Amino acid sequence: MASVALAVTDGMPLLELAAACAIFGTERPDLVDTWYDFTVCAPAGAQVGGWFHADTPHGLDALAAADTVIVPPCDDVEVPPPADLVDAVRAAHEGGARVASICTGAFTLAAAGLLDGRRATTHWLHADLLAARYPGVEVDPRVLYVDEGSVLTSAGRAAGIDLCLHLVRTDHGTAVANAVARRLVVAPHRSGGQAQFIAAPVQPDNGPGLAEVLAWALERLDQPLTVTDLARRAHMSSRNLGRHFTAVTGTTPLQWLLTQRLHRAQELLESTDDSVDHIAARVGMGSAATLRRHFNRAFGVPPDTYRRTFRADPRREEVAYAG
Repeated sequence: MASVALAVTDGMPLLELAAACAIFGTERPDLVDTWYDFTVCAPAGAQVGGWFHADTPHGLDALAAADTVIVPPCDDVEVPPPADLVDAVRAAHEGGARVASICTGAFTLAAAGLLDGRRATTHWLHADLLAARYPGVEVDPRVLYVDEGSVLTSAGRAAGIDLCLHLVRTDHGTAVANAVARRLVVAPHRSGGQAQFIAAPVQPDNGPGLAEVLAWALERLDQPLTVTDLARRAHMSSRNLGRHFTAVTGTTPLQWLLTQRLHRAQELLESTDDSVDHIAARVGMGSAATLRRHFNRAFGVPPDTYRRTFRADPRREEVAYAG
């Protein structure tokens, strides 16, 4: 996915465009030899954020030449997205491009027919409208982003950064994505299944907050942690921890632990020469066979293949995220 095109039309908000520009449009020769060929595509005179004009020689028809197309939010969800944008996005996808939307950009993807029969998300404020307007779309308002392969959607604002980093992680591996995240001073990885917002945050009485419990667990992934261990650390019952955990992270404690162990395994495969057996022990998987089974199920390739694809070179070893 060597080339990335950002679709801009009149009235689009600034923040989401800026995030895509910062992540894909900044050369990073200290991380990888070839970064993305980044292009901004817009009709003449398009205004961004109410202040700036998109000064680019590339019209929306240039989206069709990109490997990845980023579609930022609509100006107004009550108004159908511009027909020229919808046509250009559809043509790009039909030509083989990976298409990703940020926030209400999902309405553009839906109008282009790219979300029919697919699971998708958008900002929770507009999820009901998306589902009502496009009943063929399986709208999930709870999650940060959804990866359906060639079509990806994300929730609002900061979730767009999560999605962009997810694309970098898919293309260049965990170490590079984590290095980019640290330079932006954002979380290196928030799972797409994490909840968009917490409706009613709950703090356990006289105990640490959930963030502290998660940090405590991340330092002990090599140990056989259980839900009871996490609940004891949080000074909660296992049942209360499960409810609180799901409300905050969008997943169960055991699934969260498995996900963190798999991400740590990715980092170690990229940045060390440890055997798969040794990595399995370091991430609390017990055996290489267990790690291979879960790794292949989660990422579609066995650990050895992942290592050959994303093995860090000397410039990248120093940026591997350690936890």
